[in-house]
Amino acid sequence: MSIREISPAQARECAAAGALLIDVREAHERAGGMAEGAQGIAGDELLADPQAWLPAPDAEIVLICQGGKRSLDAAQALADAGYTNLASVAGGTVAWRGDGLPLAQPGLDAGERDFYDRYSRHLLLPQVGEAGQRRLRQSRVLVLGAGGLGAPAAFYLAAAGVGHLRIVDHDVVERSNLHRQIIHAEAAVGMAKVESARERLLALNPHVEVEAIRQRVTSDNVDALMDGVDVVLDGSDNFPLRYLLNDACIKHARPLVYAAIERFDGQVSVFDAGRRRGEAPCYRCLFPEPPPPQFAPNCAEAGVLGVLPGLAGVMQATEVLKLLLEIGEPLAGRLLRFDALGMRFRETRVRPDPGCPLCAPGRPFPGYIDYAAFCAHGG
Repeated sequence: MSIREISPAQARECAAAGALLIDVREAHERAGGMAEGAQGIAGDELLADPQAWLPAPDAEIVLICQGGKRSLDAAQALADAGYTNLASVAGGTVAWRGDGLPLAQPGLDAGERDFYDRYSRHLLLPQVGEAGQRRLRQSRVLVLGAGGLGAPAAFYLAAAGVGHLRIVDHDVVERSNLHRQIIHAEAAVGMAKVESARERLLALNPHVEVEAIRQRVTSDNVDALMDGVDVVLDGSDNFPLRYLLNDACIKHARPLVYAAIERFDGQVSVFDAGRRRGEAPCYRCLFPEPPPPQFAPNCAEAGVLGVLPGLAGVMQATEVLKLLLEIGEPLAGRLLRFDALGMRFRETRVRPDPGCPLCAPGRPFPGYIDYAAFCAHGG
């Protein structure tokens, strides 16, 4: 049976004359507005049990979707099931809107309408969808550092709808930060970085919770900072804190999303030994001992291209979202290095060290150490 395609104006006339007009888009698509007079029934639900939704097989039924293809396919499936008086709206809701025909908003409260509208592009992804987006909303991420790496990472995590961000940094905003720490503005100079970050993130997405903690992370408070979080994002710029975070993530069985930058080079990885003993490495498997200080200068000593932490921070945010959604292949067991000058990327396999003092299978957690002394003496 060949399906009849009609214009939005004709569809409206049919509905006024008694035809059943059905919007077969998903709920998050209909949240942005649907043809006036249409009934919203997702295509999969409609086709799974047509008799539960439709009158007699010879009743006039008009289907509409976003652009016209899904409604045409659904009409064909209904025709194959024995329905005989079918039509599909050519151009779908896009054409309906373009023709200036009236739209109706489904019965959603303001919060749900914001959810469907704000995350509409995520909701279209099968790997995310509504269930995944609601999962992000329930997730909690610890962001260590509101500087070069934490700034872009936190921006994108807030924009993506991660429900709770715990941001920890003891520093204040300086003018020299602004060329790379994009979460801060000129007016924030002299302000605590965590408070500046909180203001900007809530201005971007008022529906996330941002916990601003102005503290220096130490062995004494790291356990409390880890409490209740799902993933830890390392935006630190020094070796003692990196080793401390690694050890805490093993103790608490949380994945650690790592990055480091210098001049024009960066590297990103995921260390998940806390949850996957013997399968995934930890930071100590890659760096059993810290390099001598003269071989690991920080940005204040060596300089850094302003966009470089943006590249690394966005990669970190990507890895965090993959971990929270349990999609794709995280960088666990892989170190991704990049050279911004040559725009070249190189991946190196990192294997778990069976003799690692922290993450070897069956090895009890040895406790925290004096990380400053450990790094000062090169291990």
